[in-house]
Amino acid sequence: MSALRLESWRRAGLLPRHRRRGLGRGRGSVVDALDPVVVESAAALGRHARQGRDSRLAVLDWFAEAGRPRLPGSAGAVVPEPPAAAVREAVLWALRRSASMRLLEVARGAAGAGEQGQDALYAAVGEMPAARPYRGAVHPAVVRAALEAGEDVPEGPAEFAGVVHLVAAIGLGVEEVGADALAESFAALGMFGLTVQDWEQMLGAAERDEGPPVDWGSLQQQADVLGPVQRAGHEDLLRAREVLLGLQGFYAMHVWHALWMPDTPGLAALRAVIDERGMFPVLDHMIGLSPSPTQFAEALAACLEPYLDELYTALMEQLAADPAIFHLPGDDTGAAGFMDTWLRTLREQTGKDTEQGSR
Repeated sequence: MSALRLESWRRAGLLPRHRRRGLGRGRGSVVDALDPVVVESAAALGRHARQGRDSRLAVLDWFAEAGRPRLPGSAGAVVPEPPAAAVREAVLWALRRSASMRLLEVARGAAGAGEQGQDALYAAVGEMPAARPYRGAVHPAVVRAALEAGEDVPEGPAEFAGVVHLVAAIGLGVEEVGADALAESFAALGMFGLTVQDWEQMLGAAERDEGPPVDWGSLQQQADVLGPVQRAGHEDLLRAREVLLGLQGFYAMHVWHALWMPDTPGLAALRAVIDERGMFPVLDHMIGLSPSPTQFAEALAACLEPYLDELYTALMEQLAADPAIFHLPGDDTGAAGFMDTWLRTLREQTGKDTEQGSR
């Protein structure tokens, strides 16, 4: 990397300078030793910054990389943290540019216009690049059961339709959207594993004052994407990153159950922590195993929410109680035997599929 690029990073507040010692009497200054934090910060920027790419995207990638745990015995220096102010600026900048924020802006612009406003909202949403059909993942237990029975895997819920209804409720008001549409929305998102009928009964009972009231104000609070980030301190963002990266791992283990991964009591207990809270659809909607910087920023903001922090804490407590999640009962080879069993099962199942396809 050139000296000009290094200097541009310094001017942007992304890269500190080496400590210099003055030589006295107008003879300038000198660097006695290279600061390893400066060197590794420059290396991180070099990995993520590219010609023509906004530096805030590089900061988000750098912040994600700095939070990933290092494997025991791994080579290389520890990745330093990017400057706190740069992280906050990059997260807010990415959120303002996100598709979800644009959807909310369209919804708020249509508020107060009655049915015409609602029609205009749905028309505008349909023209947005983000308005593409998206189906959430089928629950891994359902996928595994179908595969074991030799049946077709069912389609997942049409999540985007549910998101549009929620956005309309936030922008236009719940009364403009109606309880029936919201019931379809919550069911499509797979929230808590409840059906459309379940949601219709609950919301209808609340409307008739025959059940617990619904706090629709919390729905409006969820729409304030920028506020929690603006109010969060740097320690809060570091914790949100820990929660997000941790949930990525637990989500992956849940999904791998559908891919013939051997089951153990520890893995089953971790899945139960997620399923008992009805949180698999939430994680499926929120977490990407290889997210873009903007997706990372959106998920990071979501992980400032207490309910996701509580889920992560519960999963970590369960993992501490039974850490041998990749140890098959009665197999002394540990993780190596676990992986051998998994790979052998995958080869066997792939062979069955190939044989059936050739018939």
